[in-house]
Amino acid sequence: MTDVDSPRPRGRTAADSSFSVSLERGLRILSAFTGNRSMLGIADLARAVGLNKSTTHRYVATLTKLEYIQQDPETRKYFLGPRAVDLGFAAIDSMELTNVACPLLQALADETGYTVSMGLSDGPDVVYVDRRRSVRRNSLAMDLNLHVGSRLPAYCTSMGKVLLAYKDAAAVRQILDHTDLARRGPKTITNREQLTAALARVRQSGVAVNDEELAPGLRSFAAPVHDRSGEVIAAINVAIYLTVASATVEALTGRIEPPLRRTAAEISKRLGYRPTS
Repeated sequence: MTDVDSPRPRGRTAADSSFSVSLERGLRILSAFTGNRSMLGIADLARAVGLNKSTTHRYVATLTKLEYIQQDPETRKYFLGPRAVDLGFAAIDSMELTNVACPLLQALADETGYTVSMGLSDGPDVVYVDRRRSVRRNSLAMDLNLHVGSRLPAYCTSMGKVLLAYKDAAAVRQILDHTDLARRGPKTITNREQLTAALARVRQSGVAVNDEELAPGLRSFAAPVHDRSGEVIAAINVAIYLTVASATVEALTGRIEPPLRRTAAEISKRLGYRPTS
């Protein structure tokens, strides 16, 4: 199919002077990138949007120049760039997820005294979309120098491990193929097989623990958030520094896991999720 005979959107006609075909095609290219198809070649994009390769390449070149997409120099495939991510962040404020989660995350921070965050999956990264600190005067929270929009590698964070654990095996393999399992903390899992086994345990238990895998002295606990279809769309976590809580992982788990699970379940419930068992 060529760009001349590509289908016109429903409800639009050739006489509709207010409709920009070029803009529509560019947006279709951006929309082709999804969680399971985060890296695409020209042929993939051409098939996805119904244009020939030459025309697709022209639009892709423009979007690349404007930093809406970027190209991996090794694979020559494309992925969403910083301008597209910025648009996503602008939309986050009005998302149902953040509106629903906000008061519950704050309540969890106040109950535990620690910093609470929520993150979404973006390829090999987890993107922070909300962070809440306790209003308690004697708060145990510490500033981790993170904010809405911050990105961290999924493989060595509690929220990232939750988000990886609930993806299908093919998607996880693709992400790990493009992930450098570098050591970032004293207990970072740098072996792929060990990480895969750890993700299986997260999926079985429903909670991920990060014990100094991201940074020395930092522990965190995370749980999944489900949408009405049952898909895991986000993760929430509680972050704790050993300097303010030197208890064992087991002791912290006993203290943090119940309110963490309860909060994740309540957010999921308000989003329409109803567990089958």
